Parts: sequence; C-alpha cells; structure tokens
Amino acid sequence: MDQARSTISKIFNGEPHSYTRFNLTQNMEGDNSQVEMKLSSDMDEEVRENGTGDHLNHTSNGRPHIVQRFKRTPKNLCFMAATALLVFIIGYLIGYVAHRKRDVAPVCAPSVRPFEEAVGRETGAAPLMDWDDVKKLLAQKLTAPKLDGAFREFSKVSHRAGSAEDEMLGDKVFQKFKEFGMKIWTDEHFIKVQDPPVSGFNKIVYKNGPEERPKGFLSYSKTGSLTGAALYASYGQEGDFRLLRDKSVNMNGRVMLVRAGKISPAEKVANAAKMNASAVLIYPDPTDYSFGDQTDLYGHVHLGSGDPYTPGFPSFNHTQFPPVESSGLPQILAQTITQAMATRILRQLGGENPPEEWGSYNKLGHENDTITVEVNNVPTEKKIINVFGVIKGFVDADRYVVLGAQRDSWGPGFAASTVGTSVLVELARSISDMVKNDGFKPRRSIVFASWSAGEYGSVGATEWLEGYLSSLSMKAFTYINLDGIVTGRNGFKVAGSPLLHTLIKNALNEVKNNGNSLAKQFARSGWETNILETMKMDNAAYPFLAFSGIPSMSFRFTSGNKDYQYFGTMLDTQEKLNAATSGQISQLAVAAGQFAGQIALRLVHDHLLQMDLMKYNEIIRSNVVKINLKAKQVQRMQPKLFPKALTVQWLIRASGSYSRASSNLARDIENSNLDDIEMCRTINDRIMTVERNFLSPYISPRETPFRHILLGSGSHTLKALVSHLDAFKTDNSDADSNLFRNQFALMTWTIQGCANSLAGDIWALDNEI
Repeated sequence: MDQARSTISKIFNGEPHSYTRFNLTQNMEGDNSQVEMKLSSDMDEEVRENGTGDHLNHTSNGRPHIVQRFKRTPKNLCFMAATALLVFIIGYLIGYVAHRKRDVAPVCAPSVRPFEEAVGRETGAAPLMDWDDVKKLLAQKLTAPKLDGAFREFSKVSHRAGSAEDEMLGDKVFQKFKEFGMKIWTDEHFIKVQDPPVSGFNKIVYKNGPEERPKGFLSYSKTGSLTGAALYASYGQEGDFRLLRDKSVNMNGRVMLVRAGKISPAEKVANAAKMNASAVLIYPDPTDYSFGDQTDLYGHVHLGSGDPYTPGFPSFNHTQFPPVESSGLPQILAQTITQAMATRILRQLGGENPPEEWGSYNKLGHENDTITVEVNNVPTEKKIINVFGVIKGFVDADRYVVLGAQRDSWGPGFAASTVGTSVLVELARSISDMVKNDGFKPRRSIVFASWSAGEYGSVGATEWLEGYLSSLSMKAFTYINLDGIVTGRNGFKVAGSPLLHTLIKNALNEVKNNGNSLAKQFARSGWETNILETMKMDNAAYPFLAFSGIPSMSFRFTSGNKDYQYFGTMLDTQEKLNAATSGQISQLAVAAGQFAGQIALRLVHDHLLQMDLMKYNEIIRSNVVKINLKAKQVQRMQPKLFPKALTVQWLIRASGSYSRASSNLARDIENSNLDDIEMCRTINDRIMTVERNFLSPYISPRETPFRHILLGSGSHTLKALVSHLDAFKTDNSDADSNLFRNQFALMTWTIQGCANSLAGDIWALDNEI
C-alpha cells in the first residue's frame, strides 16, 4: 500500500501545473475505509484559448482563476490512463481488505464467554413430553401414603369460615405452595353472613307442647316469629307442591314440614315461598338418614352463591357499598329440626292423606295443627382469605385451568373439605415436581385455589369470580371442583359442561381404581347414563359455569344412588367416611386426584383445547325440536293467544347457524398447523368464547346471576321457554304471549350471537336470519 502511495505521489509531483494530495484515512469504528481526495492549484492558470468565461472560478481573495483544459497530447493521455488504472487498483485493494476484516471472527477477551449454541425454545410443535409419560409421572408422584400425611395435616375438629382454625389452615396451604416453588398470593374478602344467636336461641312449639330449641340453623333465613298451620310437603320439590295443588290443598300461610335431601335447602324454601307458605322446617327422615334422631343439620337458604349482601360485585369492604340484598334471599322463615322433633309432630298431624306417590305413613296436616316458629339468627361480618398458587405455562402462560377446593366446614368436615384440600395440595406438589425435576413443560398455566366460606354458598369462590370476572372470562378456560370427591366407593358421578364430556370420557377410560378403569367399573351400559348427572345449584362449580361462562366440572365417588348423609352435620369425620368407603379413603382419593389431574394436564399439555363443540349442537337441536312441537300444539289449542304468525323458524335458523359454525371450527382444527403458535392460540380463543356466549346478555347478573341459557336458571333459559309453552297448554294465568315473544326473540339472538362469535372473523358470519 505504501509503495502504491509513493508511486502516485511521484507521478503527480512531476506535473508542473498542479498537485493532487491523497488522504487515506481508515474509519476504525466500522468496517469500511474512507478515501478523501482534494484537488487544488496554487498557481495562476492560463486562460483557455477560446477566451470564454464559462468556467470562471474565484479564489478566496476574490481573484478569478481559470481551470486549464488539458490538451489531448499522447503524453497527457498516457498519464490520465495510468492514473485511472492506479485509482481502480487502490479501490479494489481497499475493498478487499475491508471484506477480509468482516470475514475474520473477532478475538474475544478471556473474560468474555465464548459463543454458545442457543437453547432450544418451545415452538408449539410436537409436545415436549409424550402424553403417556405425563400420565406415568403423575401416577408415580400422587400416592396414598402422601395423601394420608395430608389428611393428618389438614384435619380439624372445627374450622368454620372466618375462624382462627380456618385462617390457620389457609396459612398451611400458603406455606405448602411456597415450599413447592409456586407463585403464590391471597385474596381477602369481608363478607356478611348469618350465624345462630350467641346468647339466645331459635325455637319451635307445636300446638301447646314443649318448646324445642334446635342447635342447627339455616343461614340467611328471614328472622322473626310466627304461627301457622303445619303441612307436610315431602322433599319440597316443585313436583311435590304441584301434587298438593292438584289436591286443592290450601298452602297460604302454612308452615311446611319438608324432608332433607334431593334438592338444596335454598331450593326447598324458594319453592315453598312460591306457594305463599310462611315458614319451612327441614328435617332428616329416618328412611334417608340413619345417624340417630338427635343430629342437627346446618346449611344456608340463599338461592344463589356468594355474599348475598353484595350481589354481582365483590365483598371487599361493606362500608363502601350501598345496602343491597340478593333477590335469592328468602322472605320466609327457615329452620332445621332434628329427626326426633319432626317425628313427634308428624305423628300428631290430622287432615288428608298424602299423595300416593309419596308412600307416606302420616297425614298432611290440619288447619288446627299449628306450629310457632322463631328464628333469631344474627348477621355477622367475617374476613375470609382465599389462597392461590400457580404453575406457569411455557407457551400461553396467560391462559389457565383452575383447580379448587373449599377449606372450611360446619364441623370436622372431613369429606366436605379435608379430602378435597389434601388432594389439591398433593396435586400441586406432584405437578410442581414434574416441572422442576422431570422436564414436563405445560403449555398453559395451572392455578390451585383454596376457598373459604364454601358452606355459606361458595362465597369465597364466587366473590373471587365477581372481583375478576372481566379478566377470568377471557383467560380461565376450565374449573375443576374438588369438594366432596370421596363419599363412598360403589358409584361414580360426574357433572360438567358438555364441552368437557369427551375429556371426561377419556379420563374414565384411563384412570384406574382397584385394577380396573373407572369406565369399566362404573359405566356398565353407558357412561352418560350411569355416570353423568346434572350439575346442581349448590355445587361449587355451578357459579363458574352458569355465572361466569367458564366450562366447569365436579365429580365424586358415591355409595350407589344414596347421597353421603353426614354433609351439613357435626358427624362428618374420618371415622364415618372410613365406614362409608370400607377403609379405602386413601385409594379412592388417589383415583379422584388422578381423574382431576389427568383432565387438567391434558388441557395444558395439548396444542389445542380438547373441547367437544358438537355436544352443545345436540343439546340445542333437541331443545329446539321440543319447543317446535309444543308451539304447534299450543297454536292448535290456543290460536288467539298463540297466532300462527308466531313461528319457531328463527330459532331453528339460529340453531342451524351454531351447527354450521361449530362444524367449520372443527374443520379448522383438523386442518390446523400445530407448529403455528399464533394459529393454535386463535383457535383456542374461539373455543373459549363458546361457554361465555351462552350467558344471556339481556339480563342483569345482579338480579339473575345464573345467566346461562342452557344450564342456568330463570326466564331467559330454554327450559323456561318450554315451561311457558306448557302454561299455554293448560291455560295457566302465567301464560303471556307478549312475554313469550320477548323471551323467544332474546333466546334466538343469544344463540345466533354465539354462532357468530364461534365463526371468528366478521366476514365469516352467518347472516341467514
């Protein structure tokens, strides 16, 4: 390079008329070299021979100088060609050197780590762990000895919501989650409940007999004292009251004697209130309960869930909220009595014989069979704490399945809360260990929740839902309830959203108990017939499903067709549950944990959520067919009230729209590229909207919280449409054609809206209506 510079310098220095100075500077901050060339003349140049001034320039002193045009002599041409050639060679050499610098790897200082190959990143392609391996790991870690230890740790003689014992158990769950390395947090609520009087008592008096003071009680009863004629009403179901009405029995102002079981106390009281009863006494009949005649019953009568004094919004601080009450609070008195108290009254009743369907040995009751009922429950404010832990997903961490169990109970609550809490904690430990030590990487997150105030009507869980509904409805895609999962050993029952039926069926075939799969052991002729049941309103999973639109499920081992008789009593102990399960509590709890765990893990393991969209299509179609048939019958029977112009055609078309949308999404799933994370997320989000869009947008969640049109309760449901048509058929005074048209229109567009959401993009919507 230096030799080249010298040669160029000699060439131009030898030229008498001008000089050229090359300044070669290398830009050390980059890879490119920069060449700067300056041309100047220190001497006056001759004016061009033609004398024109077209190329006049001025020096700094204002004196003009003229650039001389070289004459095209052979000598000059030679010098020009040589110069051009040398400039080209120099430019080439500089470019070559710069290119070489880019190709040579930089030398790192010894303190800098050498380049390492990038760690493999989850791309959403094939699962990082085979599903069979996931199942084996869960089976290895969730064991009976571990659960036995948890039973001992979480058993308490008493742990009513808001008590010191309840808070202590919550702290134990918190410390366990912390020990497992989970992200943990708590959620406090200040709730208002009813408890029995501390200094006084509730009482009943039959005619002029002795005063009875039951220790049991029903929270949220109306308080006060009244006297009315006794009337026996079997289980207090709607059908029972219809039978009494058909017999023309006067029910106004009566004190209803009702057997416990079949439906919740809240439903019994609500049904009695519709008949204008003044009070309800609930007792355990000896044909249903064999625990002795002095056992007290505990429960609540709020026809809903959560804190009834903050309906639709969370109970963070009562002093900041207006004084409102849930529409589900009863306006009549309600109290439990013992078997012995009920027997003394029933034996003395006069009046008519009961309906044959009841097969009862006592009379219905005469107008002279008076009972005085006094309820002195006191409102109490309690602070409750929900405890949470999360195992975060590796792909869609902001989408999660929730497993929950109540922590509180009226008394020992071994079956009601201890078993569920123990399984919850052991599932958290097992899955955390799978992630930390065995390479399991869930795509989505798993949230573990320990609720308080479950005995007062799923208060802790519902207040959490009310507090974070807008977020949860977009991110929580399933809730699995672990309350009361072991109550016997001869049967198995599952209640859940139709979207989860395929997952439930698969888990029944995979989870084993005593060497056989649950399906083989309990399904017999068919799992839907022998295992599947309707989710009841007092189930902790119900508000997740019917209030929040989150696909939910609940399950339990049972004693055949009989309910566990110790719920709501002080006899729900480990000894009683041992007797009901023939000493197999731990083994059954392991199978229950496997069942819940496999469903949760499948939901966070697969690329796409395994939810059965076509199941709802079947349910909608069957209901629409039923409505269509009943509508035609009513048109023939009541043409004035139900004109032919009012057809079910719109509802049929909405049903067809949902069918097409769900079928199209199923095809999209079949043709989806599982390597594409965004595509999988988009499809999963479309699936997650299904349950939520079955919540009627036309009613207030404060007045009618269970807004699900297929699984909820109220005038907005498909069930209500069918009942309204039945009212037309019997010429019932409740039949209203204008009201029916309104219900019908809103139902139609709710189903169509669900179909539109399921279709996805706005240009894919079905506009046939």
